[in-house]
Amino acid sequence: MVRTISDGIVISPIKNGTVIDHITPGEGLTVLRILGIRDGTNVTVIVASNVPSSRGGRKDMVKIENRELLKDEVDKIALVAPDATISIIRNFKVSVKKTVEVPKKIIGVIKCPNPNCITNTKEPVQSRFVVHPRGFRCQYCDSLISCEMDIGDYI
Repeated sequence: MVRTISDGIVISPIKNGTVIDHITPGEGLTVLRILGIRDGTNVTVIVASNVPSSRGGRKDMVKIENRELLKDEVDKIALVAPDATISIIRNFKVSVKKTVEVPKKIIGVIKCPNPNCITNTKEPVQSRFVVHPRGFRCQYCDSLISCEMDIGDYI
């Protein structure tokens, strides 16, 4: 199917790489930060922010040429965009498509907001969070990163 401008926004396809779609609106730049993509990168990156979604509502989308994501990167993205889909593109075609899953336990990824938590001292202890109905709870000090907080600030 050929899309025209009247169909909506047309975003260029990529030959090889990754498309992260259905990102929570406003979190596209957080996804780039999680992936370590900064200003001055030599990688082709396309970011669409707050665009209409076929599922209804709005979304962000990121396309990264010549890069396939690692599992730990996908797990981090799931924290800020739990409804995202990841598509691996090879030779302009979707080779693999999957929905992200928020892990039940998050180890060494989230920084605890409690400055007195053992994970924020000089002790060699990785942070450990569990998914909680209201957000993410530290297994050491019980601090909660609530759904109202920007989890991207703690990754």
